[in-house]
Amino acid sequence: MIGLNAKYNKLELKKILGISAFYHDSAAAIIVDGKIIAAAQEERFTRDKHTPDFPIESIKYCLEESGFSIDELDAVVFYDKPLLKFERLLQTYYSFAPKGLLSFLKAIPVWIKDKLFLKKLIYDGLKKVQTYSKKDLTLLFSEHHLSHAASSFFTSSFDRAAILTLDGVGEWSTASIGIGDKNSIRILEEMHFPHSLGLLYSAFTYYLGFKVNSGEYKLMGLAPYGNSSDPQTIEFIEKIKENLISIKADGSLWMNQSYFRYATGLRMTNNKKWEQLLGISKRSEDESLEQCHCNLALAIQKVTEEVVLKMAIHAKELTQASTLCLAGGVALNCVANGELLRAGIFDEIYIQPAAGDAGGALGAALAVYYMYFEKERGLPKSDSMNGAYLGPAFTNKEVELMNRRVKAVAHFHMEEKKLLETTADLLSKYNVVGWFQGRMEFGPRALGNRSILGSAQSDEMQKTINLKIKYREGYRPFAPLVLKEDAQSYFDLDVESPYMLLVAPLQKELCAELPKNYYDLSIMDRLHIKRSAFQAITHVDFSARIQTVSNERNAKLTSLLLAYKERTGTSVMVNTSFNVRGEPIVCTPYDAYRCFMSTEMDVLVINNFIYLKEEQPNWMDKTQWEINFKLD
Repeated sequence: MIGLNAKYNKLELKKILGISAFYHDSAAAIIVDGKIIAAAQEERFTRDKHTPDFPIESIKYCLEESGFSIDELDAVVFYDKPLLKFERLLQTYYSFAPKGLLSFLKAIPVWIKDKLFLKKLIYDGLKKVQTYSKKDLTLLFSEHHLSHAASSFFTSSFDRAAILTLDGVGEWSTASIGIGDKNSIRILEEMHFPHSLGLLYSAFTYYLGFKVNSGEYKLMGLAPYGNSSDPQTIEFIEKIKENLISIKADGSLWMNQSYFRYATGLRMTNNKKWEQLLGISKRSEDESLEQCHCNLALAIQKVTEEVVLKMAIHAKELTQASTLCLAGGVALNCVANGELLRAGIFDEIYIQPAAGDAGGALGAALAVYYMYFEKERGLPKSDSMNGAYLGPAFTNKEVELMNRRVKAVAHFHMEEKKLLETTADLLSKYNVVGWFQGRMEFGPRALGNRSILGSAQSDEMQKTINLKIKYREGYRPFAPLVLKEDAQSYFDLDVESPYMLLVAPLQKELCAELPKNYYDLSIMDRLHIKRSAFQAITHVDFSARIQTVSNERNAKLTSLLLAYKERTGTSVMVNTSFNVRGEPIVCTPYDAYRCFMSTEMDVLVINNFIYLKEEQPNWMDKTQWEINFKLD
């Protein structure tokens, strides 16, 4: 690390730290001469999922990985502009007055005390990282949607591209269309608060009983249980488009604020008006899911896809670009992404894997490097995200120390081939394996370094992992890992999908015929109907959220899939994030071992160590390892 530091100083390369914080998914990222050195979310270190706190631990990690101190940085950049947000807050309350007085009285003291004086919060937060010279620090602010745009375009392999950003709200903007050209980005059009596709989707997330800013992916997973030919679904779509929103030809939205409460209230929706319109009441978190809930989820998913497609068409018309970059929280809607890909509007699409606010930290740093410091841009072969493996890694010695501390029993394999063969054998026998290797992923997806793996051919695997390991809702699907060169044999997908951001259907010959009374069955009965030879990763609509694996991005995982294929004849495997419900993805070897011991996971593999559950001390007593997390 010292040699690397000396090399950097000698070349006088630009060193920039990006920060996102104070809303949700706080994170930090550091770049040196345009290269991404490290990036991580604060939740992984503090174990507080979606934490908004200033990312002290993430910054410490980024600085340690780069070998630089705060004083050696050329700039620290925050991912949005708080004064513009405050302006939006004041103008919104003024526009809706006298409505929203209670919300106003709650929000304003927080803004005056904290967020309005954000510079002080940042300076104070950096002091908790390490001492530095405040007068020598260059502190900059990037606009929220520019941060999103930069996170995607500047990490893509495109010299020129249209850029579409979609989320809840930044300062004023809720969506933007821009053009990226070499080392610059121009925002061409914006949609402004309170009209927002992200907030619309979150309103339905709330009404269907899930938590806003974390439950949107549950809504997306529920939608395939809806029946597109059911008159109720068709009616829901019509009512949404006729009463809640108006969709313009360019994809922009007008939202009827009499149905919503997010602008001035303390909840997302006017529940009474929604109930009158839709004929169903707001679902509580513990209420069972009925077909009407599934149909409503499908309705808003279809509306979302329509809006995204219209915006993409308009972006194409505005820019005449052949390629598209996507970012913002809505870009994590991989079903809409799959529809956009199949529409063929653009020749190529690139989606930032950390598309939400965490990725804003990276985008802000990249925007400053290329647009503030006006640096030339070199184009990577595929992208510059290093497979999103940008978090900390741990040595075998560090794992050994953890083993001694917790008295873990482990089998050490010096030869990687032996480790992979043993793990593949265990997976082929339907064992559930915690797989912890190399650098932790940046973004919401586990991409094979902090993953739970299982057989995709087991009819019971989805139920087992959901109920006995993840402790989450049984209806939720699992994503497949598949070798890049084999993907088309199993899925109707002709492009690479390394970041699990595209949904595609299974090849028809792999799908089973559904019974005629399929939609008359309960959700859980439908879930257990045989759908394909790969039941564990086939959703109820025969789709899958695919991660293609290649030697270029993850050689060890590729070798594991090849060893698994030798034993099973298939290179498709279940991949889900290494955590339990309500907990962030594991970061350290101890996090992984604790999760392993507190669940019914069969095997744990950390670096070169293999742990078998029944060999661990007091392995049947989970209570000493369990930690209570907030349910997501």
